[in-house]
Amino acid sequence: MRAILRSLLVVCLLGAACAGTAPPPAVAQEQPLDIRSSTLAFKIDEPGTRQVGRLIWRGGIAMTAGSRNFGGWSDLHISQDGRTLTSISDEGAWLTATIEYDGDANLAGLVDARIGQLLGLDGKPIQNKADADAEAMARLPDGSWLVAFERRHRLWRYQTLAATPTPIEGPVEIGRQPANGGIEAMAALADGRVIAISEEHSEAPSTVMGWIGQPMPGGRYQWASFRYATIPDFRPTALAQLPDGSFATVERAFDPVRGVRCRVMRFPAEALQAAGTVRAEELARLASPYAVDNLEGLAATTGKRGETLIWLISDDNFNPLQRNMLMLFELAP
Repeated sequence: MRAILRSLLVVCLLGAACAGTAPPPAVAQEQPLDIRSSTLAFKIDEPGTRQVGRLIWRGGIAMTAGSRNFGGWSDLHISQDGRTLTSISDEGAWLTATIEYDGDANLAGLVDARIGQLLGLDGKPIQNKADADAEAMARLPDGSWLVAFERRHRLWRYQTLAATPTPIEGPVEIGRQPANGGIEAMAALADGRVIAISEEHSEAPSTVMGWIGQPMPGGRYQWASFRYATIPDFRPTALAQLPDGSFATVERAFDPVRGVRCRVMRFPAEALQAAGTVRAEELARLASPYAVDNLEGLAATTGKRGETLIWLISDDNFNPLQRNMLMLFELAP
């Protein structure tokens, strides 16, 4: 019976998401936000479970707020001191908040939140879904933000998320991506390089295309492509560099029978080579009855004991049957 109910639930989720409920109106201006957090059960049927694969549970919350614009969180950045969260939405909103921890340094909640709307090149809030579908973000070494949009595929640089952006020329293949399968995974390195991976664009079997952007004078990038190896059903939705220099990705899959499943992956920095193929290893797989939803954002920080912390955030598609989830894990040695 549980499997049948789960299947029906997923069908409802996918049907509502594909039908495209009316998007919320754009945030008129930056405003404070009260986020209400409830504690997530890591594994519903085994409350004492604290590890899956190489990921050790460090707390999780389901988030709601009194704003129609709260939701759809598509990527994630956590400051290196672990204090500040920044996220963007596929409806063009941005979010900042201060992270709270319990006495064991596990995730407890978010306070002092603010929400606003990304601006277009005209300096006005982006209004429609086709233009507002922000799916990936990267914090550049100078503190600015690079944001990748899909549907109308493009890269824009924001000095702050409340500023008017500057367009950045992307890879030559950027416009060939499926409308709803563009760049979802992106990270910036300390040397200024940008790594981006398409969710669906493929030019070789069992792979999707990625790009390495080498910074050039004038704020431009010289792009070289690589391939990211995939398995059936799973596609990359997030990317972050780990403290040791390697990279983590999230891969997502869903179908009406098995529901949402996500793989947290890892690959070494030396695997990133122009014209090469990245083959990531699986750290953990999240699927019911573990806490999981439409995971689209990933960040990594270092904990107070020197441990590697991995953060995940979900996109609820503004669907009342889904959840905005923030989860924290420690990477086991």
